[in-house]
Amino acid sequence: MKKTLRDIDVAGKKVLVRVDFNVPMDGDLITDTTRIEASLPTINYLLENGASVVLMSHLGRPKGEYKEEFSLAPVAKKLSELLKKDVKFVASKVVIDDEVKSEIKKLKTGEVALLENTRFVKGEEKLDYDFAKDLASLADIYVNDAFGTSHRAHASNVGVAKYLPSAMGFLLEKEVEYLEGAVQNPDRPFVAILGGKKVSDKINVIDNLLEKVDTLIVVGGMAYTFFKSMGLEIGDSIVEDDKLDLARELMAKAVTNHVDFVLPDDVVMAKELKAEVETKTVDRDKMEEGYMGLDIGPKTIANIKEKLEPARCVVWNGPCGVFEIPEFANGTFEVAKTLANLEGATTIIGGGDSVAAIEKAGLKDKMTHISTGGGASLELLEGKVLPGIDCIEDAE
Repeated sequence: MKKTLRDIDVAGKKVLVRVDFNVPMDGDLITDTTRIEASLPTINYLLENGASVVLMSHLGRPKGEYKEEFSLAPVAKKLSELLKKDVKFVASKVVIDDEVKSEIKKLKTGEVALLENTRFVKGEEKLDYDFAKDLASLADIYVNDAFGTSHRAHASNVGVAKYLPSAMGFLLEKEVEYLEGAVQNPDRPFVAILGGKKVSDKINVIDNLLEKVDTLIVVGGMAYTFFKSMGLEIGDSIVEDDKLDLARELMAKAVTNHVDFVLPDDVVMAKELKAEVETKTVDRDKMEEGYMGLDIGPKTIANIKEKLEPARCVVWNGPCGVFEIPEFANGTFEVAKTLANLEGATTIIGGGDSVAAIEKAGLKDKMTHISTGGGASLELLEGKVLPGIDCIEDAE
């Protein structure tokens, strides 16, 4: 077990916190503040317990140089509003220089500062220990609360942890508790729903979960690779021809491990991927040339509901269809509703498009845990050790 905020004394200390403020932007406007809001419990706890707080994050992909459109200035402003207190934005095109060090030195107990985008420095993504040492020199303690980047070994997580006493923030702790808990010690029956376009993106997740789950439900674009591997006609549906053997191997592994491997019974098809297009719903052995499968049909939805009924732990990663287009959104939203109404089950939404779908359906508050990291949550579900977590000190 790693150290958490509760294991360290922060009174009178400067605490350097790696947060994930990689928020969607439209010009200067932040279009979704979820990630900023997710950091508030850790920041507030530190302030209430007598610390001064120095925050650092990346935003977008500026590729190691200053670009104004990736500045964290709008984030500092929004964070001030959410915290209801002034956040000192210590702006430098090189993130840290003598002026920044001087400003941070003046920071008093109960005050908050935000550094500029860490990815303005090439050394961030290259795990440059000189840059990390510079960042570490600003504080007495390091806290990682950025789950979304914990699958990367960067200067602002793995690097800084080399030089300072370290702990997990509340958000990171919660992510690990739910996602690792689901993989290592789930309540049963344990059901995983995996969607999205490509089998190649989820191979390791499927492989690992076949060792853990009671039922694995495969939906979305990647179902068609499994269908083709079974000899079914899939028309113009998305497929990975180089993964057909692998699909057969995964289905065989499910049989060996006594896992109920569930594929769609029927699909919603269309000739074009666009709104207001004519659709038809067919059984999976009646797919036609010239059509592509873009959502699951009503028989599949009913079957998934039945499979979820007894579940005590459910992990969902990846939508059932192209939910951004109304004609192909029904499957995803029906599964979301089913999860929202499950009684006595832990429901974990594993990052990425599934989160967007849950939010679009207005069911965010009905889930046990919604992960803030797409790639990071997938790697935890793969059973991997994440460097940004591994570098944190072990609890005694």
